[in-house]
Amino acid sequence: MKYKIDVVRIRENSIQLNGWVIGKTPESRAAFKVLDQEKKPVKFRYVPTRRDDVSQIYYKKTYDRDFGFDIQFPYERGRSYWLLIRCDKKISRIKFNEELIAKRSSVAHKRLEKIRDLMNMETVHVAVEFGKKHGLKALLLKSRHKLQGLDNDYEYAEWYNLTKPTEEELARQRREQVPGGPRFSIVMPVYKAPAGYLKVMLDSIVAQTYTNWELCIADGSPKGEDSAALVKKYMEKDPRIHYRRLEKNEGISENTNAAIADAAGDYIVLADQDDAMPEHALYECARAIADDPEIDVLYSDEDKMDMDGGALFDPHFKPDFNPDLLCSVNYICHQFVVKRELLEKTGGFRKEYDGAQDYDLIFRCTEAAKKIHHIPKVLYHWRCHQNSTASNPQSKLYAFEAGSRAIMAHYDRAGIRAEKVEKGVDYGIYHTAFAIEGNPLVSVVIPNKDHSADLDLCVRSILTKCTYKNLEFVVVENNSTRPETFAYYEKIQKEFPQVHVVRWEKEFNYSAINNFGVKNADGEYLLFLNNDIEPIAENFIEEMLGFCQREDVGAVGARLLYQDDTIQHAGVVVGFGGIAGHTFIGLHQAENSYFHRAMCAQDYSAVTAACMMSKKSVFEAAGGFSEELAVAFNDIDYCMKVRALDKLVVYAPYALLYHYESKSRGLEDTPEKVARFNREVAKFAKKWPEILRDGDPYYNPNLTLRKSNFALRDLLKEKIGEPYPMPEEIKRLMEE
Repeated sequence: MKYKIDVVRIRENSIQLNGWVIGKTPESRAAFKVLDQEKKPVKFRYVPTRRDDVSQIYYKKTYDRDFGFDIQFPYERGRSYWLLIRCDKKISRIKFNEELIAKRSSVAHKRLEKIRDLMNMETVHVAVEFGKKHGLKALLLKSRHKLQGLDNDYEYAEWYNLTKPTEEELARQRREQVPGGPRFSIVMPVYKAPAGYLKVMLDSIVAQTYTNWELCIADGSPKGEDSAALVKKYMEKDPRIHYRRLEKNEGISENTNAAIADAAGDYIVLADQDDAMPEHALYECARAIADDPEIDVLYSDEDKMDMDGGALFDPHFKPDFNPDLLCSVNYICHQFVVKRELLEKTGGFRKEYDGAQDYDLIFRCTEAAKKIHHIPKVLYHWRCHQNSTASNPQSKLYAFEAGSRAIMAHYDRAGIRAEKVEKGVDYGIYHTAFAIEGNPLVSVVIPNKDHSADLDLCVRSILTKCTYKNLEFVVVENNSTRPETFAYYEKIQKEFPQVHVVRWEKEFNYSAINNFGVKNADGEYLLFLNNDIEPIAENFIEEMLGFCQREDVGAVGARLLYQDDTIQHAGVVVGFGGIAGHTFIGLHQAENSYFHRAMCAQDYSAVTAACMMSKKSVFEAAGGFSEELAVAFNDIDYCMKVRALDKLVVYAPYALLYHYESKSRGLEDTPEKVARFNREVAKFAKKWPEILRDGDPYYNPNLTLRKSNFALRDLLKEKIGEPYPMPEEIKRLMEE
């Protein structure tokens, strides 16, 4: 017999336990008993729960068995109790009292539990498979990152408690009359709802500090299994709650449409029967709309709560509206609020997308919205078991396929030609292959100073291994001194007629050198490359060109790896380290990043020009690279200028290459070079003060600017909403 108790909570006069137990075979059955300290039986409530993750780990397949349990029993403070678990003729006894439960809740115990969790069978199986696929070095790196994660500054539950509104703030919200505050219609389809879970959601709605709302419930449950009796008790106390039992169950989309049909509010709020909203959720939405009445779509951050509702985990801190990320994953999800007029215009939910019906609706609403607003606060708790993401992926196939169709339908409405939408790194994560329009010439611009071996590897591998062929190479010779470099230029131009070497005869200036290269380029599209790049994905140009051909896109970046297969670039966040930096640096390419962001196509404020594609027309409209930035942040500055043209900067993760990291230019290793670097940092900061002051819209103010891994902000060192402090030297240079 094996078992684990995941959650223990004292709730008023009862104890709740969540966990799982298995025997030698899937057919083994567990029995439970609760005893008090006099060894007398105690009545308890037992609810079996499905745990496909446990089935997969220990039995290698999913069985239609309830290996999990939810147990609740009366508790008198100061007394001890025992839970007895019997399976396969073996009995385990687990003691519970206040002291032991407090110990379980301590930081040290939680860390110990994390270590124990890392040592379970699931970890062993995953580690073995990861090591086989990626090698021992990658496994050791992943293990180190796991152990480092044990020492995060905060557990999320602790962090949430430190950042949530105080009782005084909630009381103030209840007193406040929000001027022009909208009326919200919360729509909730219900089907065979567990009474305890539905009660939690109803209680969370009734407790809202903002009071101008109505709740419209449409119940598709069979008679005798509906929630009428429970809801009517609430209706007797609160006339804002409306309930309708449907004649038959029409599925999630039609049932939700029935609830929407009963709504009379200005805005529709989507809610599920077994989730919960914090007390300030509607207030935050009302406040945002009152401040900007043009908002017609609004969404917030969210987290998950465990099955007993006692623990919060897995917070999803999202960027502001990010259309390409939305085409990779339904990152918006909850809390989702939409103006009723807009929802009626889009036609509500569509039954043919059941399983991804909210995804389809979000696409149609955001396409038609005048203004989309993101509230960077957790305003929704999604009930989910902490290990549910490990459940049988085959059970998600129907939802994944519906999501794929929703994305394709969005592309059709937007006039974007996509060849296919396929599974990404996991179910629910998508990869789009775009159709290439025509066969446009792509000019590859590569500055080079000596290092002809690196340049040859870069050029030759693209010409001989990559699948896109309509290319020209503009190699900008930059003050090389070795005779063999010039001999190489003669040789490569004779071997490959599409390679042209042009000579830059002034001092080093990365921006000016690339601008000079563009003047000698004939392509409709420009691909800026460092000379120390080697492609991994043979179709990396098509991956980038598919995005770059879109009218709304101005620049596209790639996923770059160091030689050891760890991430060198997966997008740029302005504000990292005080100015700007790459995301997920040092993470092995096979490791999971924050909500799989490293493997999701998405919009960023900037990407690195070590491998960046841009339309030539956009390059000219933006004025090219800014030549006052000779060394530092010229590519970030260029991307900011592209965005100022109302164009997107897209990160394309399937355009995968090695970057051997600036061999040609060398390091900032002299006082003169450091001084020049600092001056250019100051110029960039003075040129784009708004984003440094207000924060990167494609990041989230709850996440740290001190690291590149999207960890929670350290509340002792970084206040939420405030930028990371700039070095004093940079401040001084900005003032000068």
